[in-house]
Amino acid sequence: MKKYVYSFGGGTADGDGKMKDTLGGKGAGLAEMSRSGVPVPPGFTISTEVCNIYFANKGKVPGEVDSQIDEALAILEGRMGQKLGDTQNPLLVSVRSGAKFSMPGMMDTILNLGLNDKTVVALVTKSGNPRFAYDCYRRFIQMFGNVVLEIPKEEFEHFFDARKKKVKAKFDTDLSAEDLQVVIEDYKKLVQKKTGKPFPQNAKDQLAQARDAVFRSWWNPRAGHYRKMNKIADDLGTAVNVQAMVFGNMGDNSATGVGFTRNPATGEKVFYGEFLINAQGEDVVAGIRTPKPINELKDVMPEVYAQLREITGMLEKHYRDVQDFEFTIQEGKLFMLQTRNGKRTGAAAVKIAVDMVQEGLIDKKEAILRVDPQQLDQLLHPVLDPASKKNLKNIANGLPASPGAAVGRIVFTADEAVAQAPNYPVILVRKETVPDDIHGMEVAKGILTARGGMTSHAAVVARGMGTPCVAGAEELAVEEAKKTVTIRKTGQTLKEGDWLSIDGSTGEVFAGQANTMDADPSSGFLAKFMGWADEFRGKFGVRANADIPRDAKVARKFGAQGIGLCRTEHMFFGPGRIENMQAMILARDEKTRKKALAKLLPLQRKDFAGLFQSMDGFPVIIRTLDPPLHEFVPKREDLMVDIAKLPAAGIKEKKEMAAKYGMPVPELKKALPELLKRVEELHEFNPMLGHRGCRLGITYPEITEMQARAIFEAVVQVAKKGVKVLPEVMIPLIGSVEELADQKAIVKQVADEVLGKAGLKNQHYMIGTMIEIPRAALTADKVATEAEFFSFGTNDLTQTTLGLSRDDYVKFSKDYENKKIFKADPFAVLDQEGVGQLIDLAVKKGRSTNEKLEVGICGEHGGEPSSVEFCYRVGMNYVSCSPYRVPIARLAAAQAAISGDKSDTMRTA
Repeated sequence: MKKYVYSFGGGTADGDGKMKDTLGGKGAGLAEMSRSGVPVPPGFTISTEVCNIYFANKGKVPGEVDSQIDEALAILEGRMGQKLGDTQNPLLVSVRSGAKFSMPGMMDTILNLGLNDKTVVALVTKSGNPRFAYDCYRRFIQMFGNVVLEIPKEEFEHFFDARKKKVKAKFDTDLSAEDLQVVIEDYKKLVQKKTGKPFPQNAKDQLAQARDAVFRSWWNPRAGHYRKMNKIADDLGTAVNVQAMVFGNMGDNSATGVGFTRNPATGEKVFYGEFLINAQGEDVVAGIRTPKPINELKDVMPEVYAQLREITGMLEKHYRDVQDFEFTIQEGKLFMLQTRNGKRTGAAAVKIAVDMVQEGLIDKKEAILRVDPQQLDQLLHPVLDPASKKNLKNIANGLPASPGAAVGRIVFTADEAVAQAPNYPVILVRKETVPDDIHGMEVAKGILTARGGMTSHAAVVARGMGTPCVAGAEELAVEEAKKTVTIRKTGQTLKEGDWLSIDGSTGEVFAGQANTMDADPSSGFLAKFMGWADEFRGKFGVRANADIPRDAKVARKFGAQGIGLCRTEHMFFGPGRIENMQAMILARDEKTRKKALAKLLPLQRKDFAGLFQSMDGFPVIIRTLDPPLHEFVPKREDLMVDIAKLPAAGIKEKKEMAAKYGMPVPELKKALPELLKRVEELHEFNPMLGHRGCRLGITYPEITEMQARAIFEAVVQVAKKGVKVLPEVMIPLIGSVEELADQKAIVKQVADEVLGKAGLKNQHYMIGTMIEIPRAALTADKVATEAEFFSFGTNDLTQTTLGLSRDDYVKFSKDYENKKIFKADPFAVLDQEGVGQLIDLAVKKGRSTNEKLEVGICGEHGGEPSSVEFCYRVGMNYVSCSPYRVPIARLAAAQAAISGDKSDTMRTA
């Protein structure tokens, strides 16, 4: 018979730590701890497979599974000497989710299951503590009512807060047993009103309903959003962990807490976590009460603290990774409820990996594989400019929950964050965040909470996303309904839309808009880690897309080994340039056109020289003019409006028009209609597939000639200063070898002329092409006879292969991604099944006729880790991406090299 339910406890377990696919991360951790002799409350895990069966069976669990649950429950009852639902000695259990990958707060938990009107009396008698017993019952009704019966949590809290107010209780723990009995009766009435049925009293029915609710939580909106955000497969399902309850709310000798064996925000090797006396676990992570630092446990319960340090230290060595653990202390006795590899920030991930190599726990190869390349983005977070901070008022100090600086306008709800994020940067300000805020947390630049600690929901999720967060800023009174936040000491009030600056590394909060500074990735443990990555990367290169010297310098700082794409068209915008570009476009003959181009040549030459200077010794690929000419002239509609306004315009308006079009006021009357006529001539029905790229150079060869001259005059200028220059000229949008041959001849003729005159006949240069049209990929063997290199322009290649406009796709992208038609945005993550086939084919065909063919990629995919791995696998020489994604690409390339199946012999070009 197939096994679906796995028992653990008493020093034994049916499963082990390697069974995450079956038991989920939490279940596997509980099984492994049980086997290791760690004090773990016994229980059983219902496998992830049952979750998928539940949904396939239209919300029903097969009888075979129910039978195995009954058997496991009987084993648990035997181990505990208690029975679920017994009115003399009742067994109480927790019911928790647990997927293969940690999804903190995204799914549901129910504590104290098994309580009812009769078993709570037995708990009073057994514990001798009525307040404890009724506190457990009211918590259970609220959790069960919210998770299983789907009654909003706020409706329960309304009655709880009302009772606190009536008896003037400051803290939850100030309510007496009698107060809690009143609350329980109010809760039961609420359940009757909302469901039409009394609160369920049968403990086994409670268990079945709770199990099913946890399964259903796999598909709640926040869990679905989290999986999409973190690229977790939908078909993994969640396990359900049923575990005997231990109680941290039995008085001042009981407690509950969560922690990490190292600081998950910074990676520092310090014992890190929080605890609450006389509380249950959800109190800590929910942020309802601000807990105490875990080191203070040493003063309150020194023996328990020492035992906790010993166990967690052993667990870290056993798993060879940072452990995220939960524990409960019941009347002075320690129980471990969970251990799993801890989520951490990018900075922490890198530091921990480096430290563990130096401590001998792991080797360099494992260290490289441990860090998600996307996490490196967090290390490039800006920091608040110290000079700017001096000019702002420090209104509060909270806990530094997730590092980095964030500056934005205040919003108080997740929905408002989503609505306003496209308009301006937002800081999500909440009393405490809840799992349903996940969509707002994703778009916010930073998160600020008035309550909660370093292990609260806000802190854990923010660290996972790399979003700066300050938690537990208790000096702030957040009133979400009024959309205000008040500084308690001064009474100053900020409202929605006001600017706020937070520092997630220090916990500081400032009113106003601070300036930020870029982080420096070239020093410390990151530099060491990236050095290791480059060792494993071998010959596989990482270049950057950069159009101006400033970007090139940033790229070098981040470790780029050249420029994989310089878009020359970006150099034509700006004062003193666009006017000459427009004059060239308006020209009716070659002579006039060449005159305008002659004015552009020195400007281009200067820009190219700056790039060559910045990339001393590294290759620079310069793409000749690519976009259609209409992009350089005013919009037709704007011209028509201004022509209509001109006769009645005053001097001021005419001067504004003259400045707008870069011409003297007297010329407006004649020039604007001519400009409109030319704009109408340039109009195309489908500009993306129209007169652009190499087609412009074929029609107007003088454009290609001017650009080639600017490139090679810059080569001469920089080379004579002793700088090593490696220029590569790229012809865009070719669909046939004949197009490339036409443009290559122009470039070669100019290059040989300029270099010959300068006495630099031996100067190395290359001429190649951008593969962005399917026909170019399909005929790559022919194209490679003229090309010295291929660079895949995957932005346009994706558009032309899928027949899909990148700009228009955003209008319906959510439908396609939600319905799983596309697993991911094909313009962000390379479509390996479709576009990838063309790339693979083109690489093979190209190298079949040109063994020395250099091959790379310069679309946005060049900085996306799974796409980088694909590029490595098909035998490319390099990837190129935006400067700030260079470290991500370097690490992704190293990971591809470690796990890849292609040797560097393919990269000899």
